Amino acid sequence: LPGAFTPTCSNTQVPGYLEKQDELKAAGIDEVLVYCVNDGAVMKAWAADQKINHASLLTFMGDPTSALTKALGMELNHPGPQGKGLWNRCKRHALYVVDGKVKAVRISEADDDPAGDDRPEATCAPAMLEIVSASE
Repeated sequence: LPGAFTPTCSNTQVPGYLEKQDELKAAGIDEVLVYCVNDGAVMKAWAADQKINHASLLTFMGDPTSALTKALGMELNHPGPQGKGLWNRCKRHALYVVDGKVKAVRISEADDDPAGDDRPEATCAPAMLEIVSASE
């Protein structure tokens, strides 16, 4: 996700995955990794804010040096978000991974919405559940 504590991430995406945990488990999902280009302390605080606990399917992780973001080719380098102070962030994306192999990639971005703030649907839980169901 582009950033911890950002409105779309905190108000739409994370709550949506929390709401769909039972459906995700039923579809065979073992874990949902949520990562941002933030340090571990920020991610821990955000997880607490989102009421993530040990029983949750969600695990929050930091990518403070952008190593994972760069390896995945998911750097958010559009000048629009950068002009608003969003430097060194990742694109709003979701991956469906099975046994270490990426089965599907979805990115929420458009020319008029490069960070996917206004239209994150492609990377939200319902869309990913559709992908999982279609791949069975």
